[in-house]
Amino acid sequence: MSKYAILSDIHGNLFALLEVIEDIKEQNIDSLILLGDLIDYGMQSNEVVEFIEKELSSKIICNIWGNHEKAILTSDFNHFSSERGINSAKFTASKLNDRTKDYLNDNLIHDGKYEFEIEGKNVLALHGSLDNHYWKSIFPDDLNGNYLDYDIVLSGHSHYPHVFHKFYETNNPKMRNKKSVLFINPGSVGQPRNHNPNAQYAILDINYGSVELKSIPYPVNKAMKLYDGSIDEFYQKRLKHGI
Repeated sequence: MSKYAILSDIHGNLFALLEVIEDIKEQNIDSLILLGDLIDYGMQSNEVVEFIEKELSSKIICNIWGNHEKAILTSDFNHFSSERGINSAKFTASKLNDRTKDYLNDNLIHDGKYEFEIEGKNVLALHGSLDNHYWKSIFPDDLNGNYLDYDIVLSGHSHYPHVFHKFYETNNPKMRNKKSVLFINPGSVGQPRNHNPNAQYAILDINYGSVELKSIPYPVNKAMKLYDGSIDEFYQKRLKHGI
């Protein structure tokens, strides 16, 4: 199979995830790469994890912890940038059931980083970046690490989708002394921040070396109605505008 669906930052938003999976099914894609933050911010963390466990496990070739799994499952809330973020994580921690915690502990890679090969390409999957696997993002103008050893770098965390190439200087006259590395951030399924409220993910076609950034409508209002005041209303309202 030459096509791979890349998902990140679902953040407890089952409504968004379901629409993304339906879109993936229509394109006959059987391989999924998950880049972390399945939980928190949204009101359906247990439901998201249960759906992934029951419906998607056989298709997943990469599933790593994000910073929210790291914080919540180790009870380390010191790295969040705001008090409301800490409060949300602690609320989510209080609501996770044992089955969810077991799945996240037993089936996800805890390092926030995973190296693997697909069809001859050396792939690095990160939640954040090489400089900080959990809390520091890759941006086109600030890579936060040296990725010369890889052909493809997949990352999440920022909630901003991107696709770009970085050409490193190497001693390879055949390739004009350049090494091309493809960087992909699929954006966020459940809490986009690029002013587009739709659920977002990416499709990588290895055979053609192409990437499609997808934007899928989902019932945002239904997701918003689940919030009951347990966490700051900011996390509810931002869904409407993708901020």
